[in-house]
Amino acid sequence: MTAATEYRYNRLTWAEMNEAIAMQKVVILPTGSTEQHGRHLPLDVDVFLCESVCLEAGRRAPDKILVLPPMAYGLNLHHIDFPGTIHIEPEVFIAFGLNITKSVAYHGFKKILLVNGHGSNTPLIDLIARKTVLETDSLCAALGYFGLAMEAFNQVKDTPVMAHADEFETSLYLHLAPERVQMDKAGHGDDVMGKYMSSDSMYAYPVRFNDYWGRWTNLGVHGDARTATAEKGKVIFEAAVNGLIGLVEEWRQWPIADRMDQHTGPVQKQIRW
Repeated sequence: MTAATEYRYNRLTWAEMNEAIAMQKVVILPTGSTEQHGRHLPLDVDVFLCESVCLEAGRRAPDKILVLPPMAYGLNLHHIDFPGTIHIEPEVFIAFGLNITKSVAYHGFKKILLVNGHGSNTPLIDLIARKTVLETDSLCAALGYFGLAMEAFNQVKDTPVMAHADEFETSLYLHLAPERVQMDKAGHGDDVMGKYMSSDSMYAYPVRFNDYWGRWTNLGVHGDARTATAEKGKVIFEAAVNGLIGLVEEWRQWPIADRMDQHTGPVQKQIRW
């Protein structure tokens, strides 16, 4: 392997890293969680699925991508009534992630992507990306990998709700590691739903609200995993991987222009936020 062909950040030596920096690869940080996913899926769903998409994108475009080891824990206190779930406080998650992106920027990489696989991390990775841009000379953006696959998934799905341990995640896991999925235990679950919100409010609701899951489910599923198949998972996987590669291509070309200060008088540049 060389810097041009190795897509896994930690597999490079420091000398090879200099070559990767010169190539200006996009550095990808997968983020996920360790949490319950019903009785049929392992605790690693979010991080395993997200990292798998990122690594495959790197394998297909190694000259453009470097994938960092993932952040395997996230904001999960709402799942804590289910054994095994690990929760990280939001402030800790943001600080940890920002230390990673700032380290990457320090070494000279100009483009960073945070690719998320856990819904509750969404506002946190958005803040990490924003803070990275404001505190470094690099650009950092954030997304959920699932957004890259939604158009394709909508063509093959049989159930209306995409949320947690559902048809989407179960199908993708069946494609990647079917031996770990216990489909005989797959089930269906709905949250408490109102006009403006639900207890696991998805983006269809105008109000964001997430209750302790132990208040409304003893299964740990939101959606319906029973119609999941490996074939659907392959459709999801290919769409997500190809979408991520396309995003990397666009991100590599994104301009980093000089800032234009519009003040007509002196500013206090010693002030830091």
